[in-house]
Amino acid sequence: MLNGKSTENLPSAIRSRRREIRLVTGRAAEPADTGLRRDIGKLGLLFVSCGAIIGSSWLFVPITALQITGPSAIVSWLIAIVLITVIMLTYSELSAMFPVAGGVTRFPQYSHGSFTSYTVGWITWLGVAAVPPIEVLATLQYSSSFIPGLFRDEAGTPVLTTGGIIVAVALMGMYTVVNILGVRWFARINNVMVWWKLTTVAIMALALLATSFQSDVLTSPETGGFTPFGFGAIFAAVSSGGLVFTLMGARQAVELAAETTKPKVNIPFALIGSILICGAILIVLQVAVAGSIPEDVLTSSGWHNLFVNDDIGPLAGLAGALGLVWLVVLIRVDAIISPLDTGLIYAASAARLSYAQGRNGNAPHWLTLLNKRGVPWTSMLLMFTIGCLFFLPLPSWQQLAGFITTATVLAFGAGPVVMGALRRQLPEQERPFKVPGGDIVPFLALLAASFIVYWAGWSTNIRVFLAVIIGYIALGLHYRFARDRSLIPPLQLREGAWILIWFCGLAVISWLGTYGDGLGILDGPASSMALIALTTLSYLVGQKVRLTASEVAANMERQRIADTDAPPVEL
Repeated sequence: MLNGKSTENLPSAIRSRRREIRLVTGRAAEPADTGLRRDIGKLGLLFVSCGAIIGSSWLFVPITALQITGPSAIVSWLIAIVLITVIMLTYSELSAMFPVAGGVTRFPQYSHGSFTSYTVGWITWLGVAAVPPIEVLATLQYSSSFIPGLFRDEAGTPVLTTGGIIVAVALMGMYTVVNILGVRWFARINNVMVWWKLTTVAIMALALLATSFQSDVLTSPETGGFTPFGFGAIFAAVSSGGLVFTLMGARQAVELAAETTKPKVNIPFALIGSILICGAILIVLQVAVAGSIPEDVLTSSGWHNLFVNDDIGPLAGLAGALGLVWLVVLIRVDAIISPLDTGLIYAASAARLSYAQGRNGNAPHWLTLLNKRGVPWTSMLLMFTIGCLFFLPLPSWQQLAGFITTATVLAFGAGPVVMGALRRQLPEQERPFKVPGGDIVPFLALLAASFIVYWAGWSTNIRVFLAVIIGYIALGLHYRFARDRSLIPPLQLREGAWILIWFCGLAVISWLGTYGDGLGILDGPASSMALIALTTLSYLVGQKVRLTASEVAANMERQRIADTDAPPVEL
């Protein structure tokens, strides 16, 4: 019985346990991922998030952001840091309360059911699974100047040769093997690499400030002043310039929450700490790069057409133009190390997400199999297989970063709605990290996500929303052809209505807006009002259609019993 109600609607695999589930009103027992090992300490989890932030993006973003908005890219960084911090505050509360693997997809399962969870999980996994192969390509592209034969040119686009594909698959295999060895090995390797990466970024910034920085460049009237392309470009750079893509690396603490030693303390520390630490370093780097662009380059080509050296990369090209040969060498070495480390981290994250989908019943159960080291090895193999399919001619880094940004922010936008719902469903639940202000912070977090997606532009967003539709087709096939339907939870489509409202509204506003080939019907003020109205409606509907407390308990119990080694639980 659930709170006096029949368990008839629960899958037979759960009923067969003949277990009495007792719900304490307003409070549920903490879910547990039996088999996963808590081997990552406080500093280790912080470094996982920092390592994901400082990947290949720092080698591109400072120049890309300047091309979009000029020196005001510094303001874009401040906006991005504030918006991502607000979103991550909601996950600090959720992950500290329920430290489970793949929390971004499992929290919606608790509060709003399978349809919402699957939607979030699909687009999250899609964005995350694309990162390891992209980081491999970044490593190979920077290596190709001294390792010939990795790429061939096709109509101006670098394409992997047969030998390049073999090397790329081998690197993906390395990601897989290191992760399968266990999170302790993973954390040790990552800690060393993150120290290297943070030091390299700091050295680059300090070197430019000490040798080439000229503050006049930032405000020179001859090049358009501090905001040469207006305020709209400042917002565009937040999404399209890769700034959000970079900072969203902090999310790794959410995905690895079940594998850290003291999750109630470590997760908020890693989420917020990584954003503030890396954000501060990257802002200093942005200032240093902006003030070090040679004046003759700006006079001749302007901010939009800043040079990009395809042979050694934009930042190495800048260092070379300034005569800092030693810095060129350092950047080229880091251009191999940084992407490798970030790919390693995202490979781990992708595996935890597919593991979580399997635990939710929205994907095949074999994705939840663990090895003796507590690693979801079948999910790792899936990541390896799908990742290798990405080694085809790909668009530019900036386009890929925009796609991943929209996909990831759409997924993490569910967190604020879930946080508000769980406060109503489980008001007495222990919250080791509780965000003050009632519904204010979660509403602002959802609004932040709405603006980030809108600023990415229609040309990027249409691809993501088409991917969502493909995901729904896959969900239908899973429900139709699953071998054991007793393992599949109810779809709970009504409770997921809010996410359809939010997605559809964002698609329409993006189409009518002024960013990324939109129709331009909605100008800045009009689009802002539309986004505020959409966010308000979506948040209110999300609270209205939430599951009941007993249904939350049933969803949690399903996930517990799905793990056959889980002990009896009281809910």
